[in-house]
Amino acid sequence: MKEMNPNHNKQFGQLGEDIAVKYLERKGYTILARNYRFGHVELDIISTYQNEVVFVEVKTRTSDGMAYPEKAVGKSKQRNIRLAAENFVEENQIILPARFDIIAIVKGEKFEVEHIEDAFYPFDTY
Repeated sequence: MKEMNPNHNKQFGQLGEDIAVKYLERKGYTILARNYRFGHVELDIISTYQNEVVFVEVKTRTSDGMAYPEKAVGKSKQRNIRLAAENFVEENQIILPARFDIIAIVKGEKFEVEHIEDAFYPFDTY
């Protein structure tokens, strides 16, 4: 079994986030923050788009890894993201409706980006 290199994984994840930011900016999103921390939770990208604040979780994988990176955002992760998002909204006095998206990036011969809008909702049951 191939040994995982934590530095490589972090750099690969950062590359995925960079790709996601460029993708969002091309679509007209305004980036408010990256890698916002609340306790042990990190919000990858916080942006605004069409009068909404959009919290984006980025999942980056290689094509030989997990087939659907977005499946790595389970209920527990969603709950943590919501709590951190609530803190960000309160801390920055944002009065816009919130949306939670996932950007799944898979690296094969090239990077493929899938943007899942409204991937989960602010008040999903746990």
